[in-house]
Amino acid sequence: MHNEFTALIEKDEDWFIAYCPEIPGANGQGRTPDEAKQSLSEAIELILEDRLEDGLRGAPEDAIKEIVTVG
Repeated sequence: MHNEFTALIEKDEDWFIAYCPEIPGANGQGRTPDEAKQSLSEAIELILEDRLEDGLRGAPEDAIKEIVTVG
């Protein structure tokens, strides 16, 4: 599965802070922009996995589960 998200990276003293406007709560940090971007990528992955598990919890066993491609 291939997804693309926006990474906004700002300098905060000695650190770089990254966040994703499409995924509220997804933040990363690092000593370099690349480290902050990697940290953000990991945060996005964890959040999406958690939201999927949360969304599937309590779904009926006979519910149809399919993949939707956007774009």
